[in-house]
Amino acid sequence: MFYYSINPVLAHFGPFTIRYYGLIFALGLLFSFLAIRHLAKKRQLPLSSKDFDELLLVGTVAVLVGGRLGHVISSLGYYSSFPLQIFAVWNGGMAFHGGFIGLVIAGWWFAKKKKISFYDLADIAVIPIALALAFGRIANFLNGEFYGTPTSLPWGVKFGPLDAFRHPVQIYEAVKNLVIFVILWQLQKRKLLKGFLFWAFVFLYGSMRFFLEYVKDVPKYAFGLTWGQFWCIPMALVGGYMLWKLLGLSKRQNLKTA
Repeated sequence: MFYYSINPVLAHFGPFTIRYYGLIFALGLLFSFLAIRHLAKKRQLPLSSKDFDELLLVGTVAVLVGGRLGHVISSLGYYSSFPLQIFAVWNGGMAFHGGFIGLVIAGWWFAKKKKISFYDLADIAVIPIALALAFGRIANFLNGEFYGTPTSLPWGVKFGPLDAFRHPVQIYEAVKNLVIFVILWQLQKRKLLKGFLFWAFVFLYGSMRFFLEYVKDVPKYAFGLTWGQFWCIPMALVGGYMLWKLLGLSKRQNLKTA
């Protein structure tokens, strides 16, 4: 078993601090942007260097605002008592579902503005995003946040003053996101209909995270489900339905050309 004793602060500069969380988050955004740029050029999307700069700005703002807003809503009791902490993003606290919704809206707006297919952009974006999310969960672990439920398993982690060893659910989620990345990376080598990779990400993330929520030490609501599970259910259902439709359409097109 492991006793958590990691200092989440990388360096101090007077009153300012650099945390591993913020550094990894920034590197994840940069990596995603560079990877999207590379894949977009590989697929010959009609986007200029100026367009990619705009995409980076719009995407970053969308993730920060959506992710933070989602986290604040899920922890409204705390932030109503400490409202200034809403802006302290360097301390951690970003909700994936909020950030993802923000990114989808920004991507749809950007694609419409540049007159390209949303799926052309979304299909390449979800690949590096899945990998960036894996590093983001490692950042959560280094920050000592989002604990798992108590466990007696040999890889349990004792976080500070908590009363028991806990599931390292942050690492579980990192592995989950890495698995999604590998699956998407392999799928992108095939000739697939537009939107398949995007909906594959939505389905895989929603279904896999739903089960991981059972080992998270977070409040339960109706039917004993967590806030994250309520968001994951529509992701898994809609994602699965869209994949089923795309597979059926692909099969019909293959029969016509056979």
